[in-house]
Amino acid sequence: MAQLSETYACAPSTERGRGILISGDPKSNSILYCNGRSVLIRYLDRPLHVHVYGEHGYPVTVARYSPNGEWIASADVSGTVRIWGTHNEFVLKKDFKVLSGRIDDLQWSADGMRIVACGDGKGKSLVRTFMWDSGSTVGDFDGHSRRVLSCDFKPTRPFRIVTCGEDFLVNLYEGPPFKFKLSIRDHSNFVNCVRFSPDGNKFITVSSDKKGLIYDAKTGDKMGEFSSEDGHTGSIYAVSWNPDSKQVLTVSADKSAKVWEISEDGNGKVVKTLVCSETGAVEDMLVGCLWQNDHLITVSLGGIINIFSTSDLDQAPSSFSGHMKNVTTLTVLKNNQKMLSSSYDGIIIRWIQGVGYSGKIIHKDIPQIKCLVAVEEEIVTSGFDNKVWRIPLSDGECGDAEYVDVGSQPMDVSLAISSPRLALVSTDSGVVLLNGAKVVSNIKLGFPVTACAIAPDGSEAIVGGRDGKLHIYSVSGDTLKEEAVLEKHRGAITVIEYSPDVSMFASADGFHESVVWDRASKEVKLNNMLFHTARLNCLAWSPNSTLVATGSLDTCVVIYEIGKPASSRITIKHAHLGGVYGLAFIDDLNVVSSGEDASVRVWRLTQE
Repeated sequence: MAQLSETYACAPSTERGRGILISGDPKSNSILYCNGRSVLIRYLDRPLHVHVYGEHGYPVTVARYSPNGEWIASADVSGTVRIWGTHNEFVLKKDFKVLSGRIDDLQWSADGMRIVACGDGKGKSLVRTFMWDSGSTVGDFDGHSRRVLSCDFKPTRPFRIVTCGEDFLVNLYEGPPFKFKLSIRDHSNFVNCVRFSPDGNKFITVSSDKKGLIYDAKTGDKMGEFSSEDGHTGSIYAVSWNPDSKQVLTVSADKSAKVWEISEDGNGKVVKTLVCSETGAVEDMLVGCLWQNDHLITVSLGGIINIFSTSDLDQAPSSFSGHMKNVTTLTVLKNNQKMLSSSYDGIIIRWIQGVGYSGKIIHKDIPQIKCLVAVEEEIVTSGFDNKVWRIPLSDGECGDAEYVDVGSQPMDVSLAISSPRLALVSTDSGVVLLNGAKVVSNIKLGFPVTACAIAPDGSEAIVGGRDGKLHIYSVSGDTLKEEAVLEKHRGAITVIEYSPDVSMFASADGFHESVVWDRASKEVKLNNMLFHTARLNCLAWSPNSTLVATGSLDTCVVIYEIGKPASSRITIKHAHLGGVYGLAFIDDLNVVSSGEDASVRVWRLTQE
């Protein structure tokens, strides 16, 4: 049996030049954000405790708790809103097709009976309010001519809805049933976010014109604005009120967050500027914020979530992050139990079991990563060009990287663990033997190559072809000599791995079959490993060489025990939405996986 023990969650999806929405539930001290087709529920006091909702068919844009905290409404780029429970395995209450295009924001009414959603209507309605249980429309929302970026419900009677968008307008509607009341054009650029104060007396708008304006919630009359002294110098993307309606938090493209005191007459002055990073990189632009209980939360373009405590804003924030794209490779550094994972956008993240996020390893020369292998002192990567990079590691920091051009795009990379300067790289037509950053030999094999592995001592290499055959070569200096050809697979070989004790090796193919071979006799040691329903992407051995785990496009991880029939396997279903792409054992009882949902998960194996 396998139990999920830890989840290292993905970061929120971000987009340059746009704010993102994170919301929360003050009662459970949890926050909601979206990445791909997933909605993530994270608890501020328990960072490794994560719930994921993955039932949307399209990328999710926004999710919000109902006022009583029992339901969550989430919306996606197709214009669909799904309403689901926070308990009982996220049971679905309703789903409605609300707009004909992307939904950018939604909000519950204070009584939890109505929901307003806004976005891009593709020529049709840009805003719609509907009953949460029946989906029937409540009112008519004219007045916007372009995409509506934000909306909010007045939390007290008389009810009002306010919207804002790319036409520089802020519109106020009264009801129910809701009808147009007035339009305000005080901003000179996109109006990115609008929020009513919790006491229902004011609402605030922030814009790409670097201004924040405060209005009377009932009449829509302008009361005041943010002071230009110490104000933002870039587009303001998001605003969030504190619970007592006296202060707000804003975030901006100028890479700072500011806390503003809002006076009774409606003017705002800066009381504190929060700087989350000193690097000044584009990724440090702040695009989302939330004021929840005594926490101030900011999100950067690079996906880093910073949490400040209101009791001491001078104290450095606690930070966590994760991948934003498909996590394609995963490896465990055996000596210090650290895990490294990489996504194809070139980001490598360090994880520590029991702690979670432990920082990013960023190297400016590496734009994309397809393959990654690592030992304690070095990372070897390849991307979608002809280069193989070798990056020295010291105390978690990167040294000066060197690369070697192997002539065509690498398909697979394998290190000789006992002498890691020796590496084998497979290309479409052959293999390249590397010693450090030097090409020892470039060997054309005469068949299309899809995977490779080199023995820990560098004396043997196994090369897998598109025809499903395994070619075993002895390595001597700069030459390869073919010793055997093994035929069992029916599809292209996708991965080959030696067992840690080097007495066996395992191979897997695109036809959902894996095989364990005895190295000495070249006989099949474990077969009938046919319990996946799609292409196998990854394979890992336990340190004691008794377990082998496979991960597949079918979202499952299957763990087999050597010496027992394949039918006595352990299956982890729905391990990763969209498929499993990385697998590694931390020790004999803990296996870690990664996948297209940009998350990394640790599973604990128990005997039944």
